[in-house]
Amino acid sequence: MSRPSHHRDGGFQNSAGEFRPKSLADVLRWRWNASRRGLPPRPQTPIPTQAADLAFIHANTGPTQQPAVTWVGHATVVAQLGGLNLLTDPIFSERASPFSFVGPRREQPPGVALHELPRIDAVLVSHNHYDHLDLPSCRALSRQAGGSPLFVVPLGLKAWFEARGIARIVELDWWQEIRLADVDIALVPARHWSARGLTDRMKTLWGGFAVFAPDCQLFFAGDTAYSRDFADIRARFAARQTDGGFDLALIPIGAYEPRWFMADQHVNVEEALKIHADLGARASLGVHWGTFALTDEALDEPPRQLVRQRAALGLAVNDFFTLAIGGTHQLPRRG
Repeated sequence: MSRPSHHRDGGFQNSAGEFRPKSLADVLRWRWNASRRGLPPRPQTPIPTQAADLAFIHANTGPTQQPAVTWVGHATVVAQLGGLNLLTDPIFSERASPFSFVGPRREQPPGVALHELPRIDAVLVSHNHYDHLDLPSCRALSRQAGGSPLFVVPLGLKAWFEARGIARIVELDWWQEIRLADVDIALVPARHWSARGLTDRMKTLWGGFAVFAPDCQLFFAGDTAYSRDFADIRARFAARQTDGGFDLALIPIGAYEPRWFMADQHVNVEEALKIHADLGARASLGVHWGTFALTDEALDEPPRQLVRQRAALGLAVNDFFTLAIGGTHQLPRRG
């Protein structure tokens, strides 16, 4: 039996072209140019934040649950659908780094603190980069009252979690899925890469998630460059979406400059809008901005670009929008 095309000896690759990691010389060139030009610039306006509606979030459970998402910050979102509380790519730490004293530092506190979360049923981890897989956050979640959530992770990460004392894990390959209560959770392709150190590059898989509940269908892109994967995802799930596409897609819109360095791993706003179109999503929420200064654009530049480019395409504000950190968006129930 032939192995999947994205599998390699000892690791994985993208479906749309091989990912070739940047060299140390490329990294130094990028950082030198950024330093010389004073990049990233400081934000022109404060990143929008608001007090989370904790009363709603905690009461929103059971058979009367209203599908809703709350932006915690970066790619961390509380998604409430199908009677479950899901959490994407949790990072509540002060830094996106293996160290507590150096590395990208939070510019805004989490919109919902760890101790303020409702009980989380499942954590969806897209890949192992430090700004998406934060060990202290995952350990805290595994100790939540009532028992650990289920961590749903790409291939290769189960052993990593287990070695760190987190045991309730299921790992998936692209297009594989699990059922939790009445909710189907599928891992889908993304164009990215993985590593937590110098010797483990591409050894664990990465991806996004498609979530199918009776009352809501949700897409989470994780970290990704633009590729044909999103049109493939739409085609793959067309039979399950006869009444329309994903009710909401969580799509990254930040961490994209300079393009010569970032284009094969992170989308810019123009490409994020293409993903929205390729998926046929009813609406999209822009995430992965405003929290960590990872690249050369200002923290507040992605939503400005979204306003301009959305208008140029003739899209309505609610077609592809952003939230304040801590903000909640409610969705109509399917059916």
